[in-house]
Amino acid sequence: MSVALNKSPLARVKDEFGGKDKLVDKIVGVLDAGDEGKDVLRKRLLGVANGKLIRLFSVATRTKQAGGHDKLAATTAERLKHGKDKDYVAKLGDLSDSRLLDMLGAAERAHGDAAKAAPAAAAKAAKAKVARAAKKAAPATKGKKAAPAAKGKAGSGKRA
Repeated sequence: MSVALNKSPLARVKDEFGGKDKLVDKIVGVLDAGDEGKDVLRKRLLGVANGKLIRLFSVATRTKQAGGHDKLAATTAERLKHGKDKDYVAKLGDLSDSRLLDMLGAAERAHGDAAKAAPAAAAKAAKAKVARAAKKAAPATKGKKAAPAAKGKAGSGKRA
């Protein structure tokens, strides 16, 4: 794990961004202010906890890298195999960016795990098949004890 995860949010803000003011300025630059002005948004963000600001910056930058909210919703729908369903994409468009990123990450992990599991299962089946074939080809007496000698007198004809 990273050393940064063991630090407090205040220490992380100071180390990674140089202070809360600089972090808020970066967030305001990345976020869409909507109806309110950037000054009002900046003033509101200065009152937010450092941990939330770090999370908000992470979500905002990942959303911007994905191409914006609408593109993120469409990409999430594609990964969930509902890309052609316009109503589903519209419903995803109503969700928050962080929720969409969480859903996209879960879909990618599930898709990646399934892709990794298929070759592993095929390899395991092939290995089992080879083991069964080797067991059939091995001599029958190998590993087994020889049959015990008959007990009792030979040729007596009586049963014990």
